[in-house]
Amino acid sequence: MEPLNMQGEQNNMHRLATPAECPLDMPPQDFKRHSKIVYRRQAWTTWLARLITFGGATSLTGFATYQMVLIVSQVEVTVLQWLMVGFFALTFVWIALAACGAIAGLFFPNKIPSPQADSLLGKKTVLLMPIYNEDAAQTCAALMSMGKALVAEGVGQHFEIFIISDSNKPEVWVKETAAVHQLQTALHGDIKVWYRRRFNNKAKKAGNVHEFVSRWGGHYDYMLILDADSLLSASTLRTLMTEMASDPHSGIIQTLPCLYRGNTLFARLQQFAGTIYGPIVAKGITAWQGDDGNYWGHNAIIRVNAFAQTAGLPTLGGNKPFSGDILSHDFVEAALMRRAGWSVRMLPDLKGSWEESPPSLSDVAIRDRRWAQGNIQHLAVLSAKGLRWPNRFHMLTGIMGYMASPIWFALILIGIVMAVQIHYVNVEYFSDELSLFPHWPVFDSERMIQLFVLTMGILLVPKILGLLRAIFTKQLRQPLGIIRLLLGAIIEIVFSVLYAPIFMLIHSKHMLDIFRGRDSGWSTQQRQHKGTDWLHLFRMHIWHTLIGVVMTAILVYYSPPLLFWLAPTLIGLLLSIPLSALSGSSILAKVLKFCGLLSIPEEVNMPALMQQRDEFEQLFSAQVAELNIEYLLSHPLHRENHFSMTQAPLVPVRGHPPLDKISVEHKIADAQSPQEAIAWMTDKEKLALLSDRQLFASLLAIASTQN
Repeated sequence: MEPLNMQGEQNNMHRLATPAECPLDMPPQDFKRHSKIVYRRQAWTTWLARLITFGGATSLTGFATYQMVLIVSQVEVTVLQWLMVGFFALTFVWIALAACGAIAGLFFPNKIPSPQADSLLGKKTVLLMPIYNEDAAQTCAALMSMGKALVAEGVGQHFEIFIISDSNKPEVWVKETAAVHQLQTALHGDIKVWYRRRFNNKAKKAGNVHEFVSRWGGHYDYMLILDADSLLSASTLRTLMTEMASDPHSGIIQTLPCLYRGNTLFARLQQFAGTIYGPIVAKGITAWQGDDGNYWGHNAIIRVNAFAQTAGLPTLGGNKPFSGDILSHDFVEAALMRRAGWSVRMLPDLKGSWEESPPSLSDVAIRDRRWAQGNIQHLAVLSAKGLRWPNRFHMLTGIMGYMASPIWFALILIGIVMAVQIHYVNVEYFSDELSLFPHWPVFDSERMIQLFVLTMGILLVPKILGLLRAIFTKQLRQPLGIIRLLLGAIIEIVFSVLYAPIFMLIHSKHMLDIFRGRDSGWSTQQRQHKGTDWLHLFRMHIWHTLIGVVMTAILVYYSPPLLFWLAPTLIGLLLSIPLSALSGSSILAKVLKFCGLLSIPEEVNMPALMQQRDEFEQLFSAQVAELNIEYLLSHPLHRENHFSMTQAPLVPVRGHPPLDKISVEHKIADAQSPQEAIAWMTDKEKLALLSDRQLFASLLAIASTQN
């Protein structure tokens, strides 16, 4: 592998950072108005899958709820008991839907589209990567490996790469522009590479994409949205483009991204579960949703013109947490495109689509805080006119993904309160009525055990079906082995049981904060584990541990039998701090990988695309590691490369002077060296400096004055 040419091509003509603008109007959609649309007929298999999924889940929930009523109605039913029945039904229906959806997935036929070369004629797709303070070496390495693969596939002329940055950390931005310049150089003559960094992060990722469509969307037929950790094979990219081109009704086609590069215990658990259980669940969802599908925000291809016309997001009014920009924009964009008549589909059997997992439990908790707020916002979107019921259900599923946790916690608390109540209430064994038999407090324990077994069985159905599918699938069985598959499933189930109560309390806290109006903010997603911060873990989980201690103490004294039933939940809470630390363990991950446990086929037989990506990352990392603002002072070519990637600063609005720029000018005037001026600057001021060539020149003038 030849090293990247960091010096660039000094004799080449200056390259533009962005193409000429070719705008598309992207108006915000009205949730209160909608014109009636005639939709394409769904296949009969879709209706069969809906019958299996929703009919089966309704029947199972009705049966289980009836059994719970029988359990508590041996004597007069109290308010707490009715609450317990209600909460039980709410939690049971979601596991029943997952189980019945997985069963429906068994009937979904394998369909991998065959590429049609002639359908690409005259078409152009942009690989669109929104980034926000990401590792520039990793993002550009993935794009470079995909770009090289597309050229080797012979379809490079149909693709361009466009990186749209929202980064607001100056050191990250310097590395970003350097890495993108090298990406342009490496792919020069094969695939065009463009770059734009916004000055204003309005509406976050959705706003970033909106601005791209509004300014340059007219250049492209389709856009393939990527996350910073996305990786797609050339054949998959080609198939997505040809499938979109061959179906004029397609608005969005979503792939099933598989997790890879798991270097911690938690990431390995996630990637194993995604590989073994994920496909059967995804096939079930695909079976019942048909053309009324969902969009997950990345690793999906979108018809640009249709997106511009139908998926503009309004700003929500009202009170927090419902007001403001829509955070979980992808669900809403899919629903709006479907409302306008475009199909939104998934191709779960199309391989060659990957992403990475958050490395630890604490990293997932941070990400879930933003996701939870975005999903709760969907409560304000559910009533939008013209939405298809499956799209409303997708939103409701996302809402319940977080609301189920406080409901589950409430169910546990009710059980504990009832145990304490039974201990203290004086039971009236004989009433005033004449009777030879006392009024014993009857509890149908046998029926309760049967219901518990039924619930656990239904909860495990997707995992069992996924495991059976893996055992009978040659592509999974051969590289992983049946024994290692079974052992991996056992390990995954054990840790899932232990982590579940921790997530229950984390998500419950998220819900409390959201409904109190606390904003999630916008933090950069952690993609690689940076080590165990025990103080952070202590602060994060001490309340989980204390809640576990209190509940255990209460049950030891008042209800030892209930303690036995809640033991898995309590163990998870009592050990929440070490379990959270263990989730980020790279040592345990290496041991498991050495033993072939929690492995995926890509680890056994790594695709050439992944090998190239890793090699490119090392090269990019070596080249940009030392780059910072001070480095630009003494390296004119790097400085020129950076400013060639910047847009002209925004024109100040009357009454709102550019305070950061003004402050930089004064600090430069006062400083005796460039380094001193930089040391005085805030991050916002450094961004102003890096955005203005003339301002940076005045910084350089300090050094020339000294000389």
